Amino acid sequence: MASPNALTSQSEDFPRWYQDVVAKAEMADNGPVRGTMVIRPYGYALWERIQAEMDARIKAAGAQNAYFPLFIPQSYFAREAEHIEGFSPELAVVTYAGGEELNEPVVVRPTSETVIGEFMAKWIQSYRDLPLLLNQWANVVRWELRPRLFLRSSEFLWQEGHTAHVSYEDAAAYAMRIHLEVYYDFLVNVMAVPAYVGIKSPRERFAGAINTLTCEGMMRDGKALQMTTSHELGQNFARAFNVVFQSEAGQSELCHTTSWGASTRLVGGLIMAHGDDRGLVVPPRMAPIQAVIIAVRDEPAVLEACASIDAALRGGGIATSVDRGRGSFGRRVTDWEIKGVPLRVEVGPRDLANGAVTVVRRDDGSKHLVALDQLAARATELLEQMQIALLEDARTRRDAATADVTSVDEAIEAAQTGFARIAWDLVGDAGEARLNDLAVSVRCIQRADGTTPDSPGEADLVAIVAKSY
Repeated sequence: MASPNALTSQSEDFPRWYQDVVAKAEMADNGPVRGTMVIRPYGYALWERIQAEMDARIKAAGAQNAYFPLFIPQSYFAREAEHIEGFSPELAVVTYAGGEELNEPVVVRPTSETVIGEFMAKWIQSYRDLPLLLNQWANVVRWELRPRLFLRSSEFLWQEGHTAHVSYEDAAAYAMRIHLEVYYDFLVNVMAVPAYVGIKSPRERFAGAINTLTCEGMMRDGKALQMTTSHELGQNFARAFNVVFQSEAGQSELCHTTSWGASTRLVGGLIMAHGDDRGLVVPPRMAPIQAVIIAVRDEPAVLEACASIDAALRGGGIATSVDRGRGSFGRRVTDWEIKGVPLRVEVGPRDLANGAVTVVRRDDGSKHLVALDQLAARATELLEQMQIALLEDARTRRDAATADVTSVDEAIEAAQTGFARIAWDLVGDAGEARLNDLAVSVRCIQRADGTTPDSPGEADLVAIVAKSY
């Protein structure tokens, strides 16, 4: 009989493997309303790590956190026609509350450009008030027809940044700063995902934007996941909400605005970018538990040693958890492997008699007999080695599954198993429409050296093409 914790293999059924990991790693459950999710403590701990790392980077970029209402007057959306058209199928609208029909329906926040635009207009008077750099951590609702936990849900958690600037150049530079110094830096150096960076095609842009910058990750099944986006909004929302300032010359001018966001979708990306047939594999820099200390036997001397080891590792700056021996040792090991904890410290009477413990790396399964007086230093080394190895392995997989092609037909073929790289001028509107008809899309457009261009009109650009989530 199969173990109750056995996972479907990735090669057999990748979507089912994903569902198995979410359930058996105790990350989330489906909520009572279709498309909603309950995030369990371990899944939320991963989100908290994402929040902490991103929030520090966002603040370093000069933005301040604020909070805006969940309910937005429907009339706000009507002011920016392209925006409402882009979100219309996903909007949840409240028409009845407090026992009576509302005079004006209110929209449950799908994103906050409209309401923040209203308050930017109130708060900004002069060029001295600019740039105004705001961010909020919040929930949003986009009514999802094909929900999947973390990847697509009707309600999800995210951060959304919104800024106003004196000039187009300043706004564009700030959107690029968020794109690279916040998002790309986090994805590569914390999440160990070597994302492709670039801009969206006009067809794929955010509704109401004049340019969208994106970070696209490759999952282990060869599909793309849009990890983060940053949007140059030009003066579209400023014009709709009269976000104006008095310039140094005394003229009334429209602001240039940006918005940018990352969501709990990143938790799904973590699962699919690094996970294997034994479950999650969490990069050490974003692991809420970096080392689990497991008592091989439920004996007083072993449990006492576990407590001492826990204190020593915590003193060395390592996040730990102690498993004191509920259930069989093998079952407990399997449970922690599914959760993807980077290091497993196995504490047994035989090793303790020799003043040592066994440390096991989650990514490659390697075992290391480590003296107790060297444990904190050695664990720190192993965590850093694992962080580097995960990024290198992900980059190797991505590069091996990215094919250089010279036609849309070849791009379609390559996208069945991975990514395609093709000259952007070989795609065009007709080629992109053909890709979309076959459930393939242009994930991003980049320069030949892999950097992010300023616009899709630059010469010699390359399109990254793939199937996506």
